[in-house]
Amino acid sequence: MAIELPELPDLTPGEAPPPPPPAVSGAPSLLQTVLATLVVTVMAGAMGALFAVPAPAPAQEPAVKGEPTPGGVVPAASGLFEMPPIVTNIGSPKDTWIRLEASIVFDAKTVEHPEALAEDIAGDELAYLRTVSLTQVEGPIGLENIRQDLNERAAIRSGGKVSELVIRTLVLQ
Repeated sequence: MAIELPELPDLTPGEAPPPPPPAVSGAPSLLQTVLATLVVTVMAGAMGALFAVPAPAPAQEPAVKGEPTPGGVVPAASGLFEMPPIVTNIGSPKDTWIRLEASIVFDAKTVEHPEALAEDIAGDELAYLRTVSLTQVEGPIGLENIRQDLNERAAIRSGGKVSELVIRTLVLQ
C-alpha cells in the first residue's frame, strides 16, 4: 500500500509559490451561514413556545357514585378518612414488623361516625396482618394480594359501606 503524494511544482530559490486555487463556488458564504443560523434559531424558538403553552384540560365527566376517579379524586358524595397506623409483628418470621398506614373511602351519606368504623376495620386488619408471612408480601404480586385482602376485609367489616381501603404506606422491617 503506497501513499501517493501530489506533485509539487519545481521552484527556483527566489520564486514565490503559486496562488491557492479559487474558492469552490458551492461553499457557503458568511451571509448564507448567518441566514441559516437565524432561520434555525427562529424555528427553535417557535417550537419552544409551542411546547411551553399547556394544552387545555379535557372536560371532566361526572364520576359514578361511590367510585374513585382514575386520578385518585374522591367524588363529593364520598368521604375519605385516615385510619390510625397499624404496627405489629407478622406471622412468620416473628421478628419481622409491619407498619400499615391507610385511608378508607366510604359513602358519607350512610356512615355517621367514620372514626368508629375506622377503629373496627383497623382491629380486623391488625388481626389479619398477624397471620401474614413474609413470603406473602414479597414482590408486586404479593403487594397486590395484600391490598385485595385488606380491601375485602374492610368491605366485609363495614357491611359494604367502605368502597376502598387505600394503602398510603406499607413498611416491613
